[in-house]
Amino acid sequence: MLAITHVPSPKMEQCELTFVPRRAIDYTRAVQQHDQYCGMLRACGADVHVLDVNRDFPDCVFVEDTAIVLDEIAVLASMGSESRRAEPAGIEPELRNYRRVHRIERPATIEGGDVLRVGRTLLVGFSSRTNQAGLEALASIVAPHDYRVLGVPIRDCLHLKSACTALPDQRLLINPAWVKARDLFGFESVLVPEQEPWAADMLSVGGTICVTAAHPRTAEMIDKLGFKVQMTDLSEFAKAEGGVTCLSLLLEPH
Repeated sequence: MLAITHVPSPKMEQCELTFVPRRAIDYTRAVQQHDQYCGMLRACGADVHVLDVNRDFPDCVFVEDTAIVLDEIAVLASMGSESRRAEPAGIEPELRNYRRVHRIERPATIEGGDVLRVGRTLLVGFSSRTNQAGLEALASIVAPHDYRVLGVPIRDCLHLKSACTALPDQRLLINPAWVKARDLFGFESVLVPEQEPWAADMLSVGGTICVTAAHPRTAEMIDKLGFKVQMTDLSEFAKAEGGVTCLSLLLEPH
C-alpha cells in the first residue's frame, strides 16, 4: 500500500476552521507529530511518499481532501473552501503516476474528507464543503466502475469522516451526535464513547486501525473487536480540525 502525505505548512495557524475555536499551533511540534504519523503508516506496511508542493497553503497537510482515490481512477476534488482551491492541482502529478485522473469542477464542490468508501459504495457527506452537485458529479464519473454513491446528512462537524469511518469488516464507527445510524443505508454501526466525540475519525491501514492518542477508550474498544490498533499523537492537527484520516491518501499501486 502507498500512502501519499504532505508536509505541514509554516502557515498552518491560518488554517480554515468551522466548528472549533482558533488556538495557537506549535509548528515544530506539528512537524514532529507528522513524522511520527508517517512512521506509524510505515509500521502498518505502507510505503510513504511525503510531498512538499503546496507548502504556501495553510491546510496543505490535509492531503486527503484533495482527491478521491479508488482502485480504478482518482478524482480531483473541487474544494469547498476558497483558500484550498489550488491544492488539488499540486497533488495531481503524483496521482497521475498511479491512476487515470478525473476532475470535478465548480459550482459542484466536494472534498475527500466527505467521501467514505465501504466496499462498492461511496457515502458522501453533505457538509459546508460538499454539495449535491458535487455528489452528482462524482456519481457520473464512477458509474462506469459500478460504484453506488449515496448522500448522508451530517451536522456539527466538518466532514463525514469526522463523524463516520469504516472498519475492515464494513461496520461503521460513528459519533451518533454528528451522523445518525438510520441515515447510513443499513450498514451496521459501532458507537464511539461519548467522551471521545472526534474518535470516529480512524484509519484502516493494512488491517491495522490507526487512532489518535487522544482516544484511548475508542482504541480499547476497537482492540476488543479483534483489530490490531496503532496510536499516535495528533494534538496540533486537532487544533486545525484534522484527524488521522486527513493526513494521507491511501492507494494500492497498479
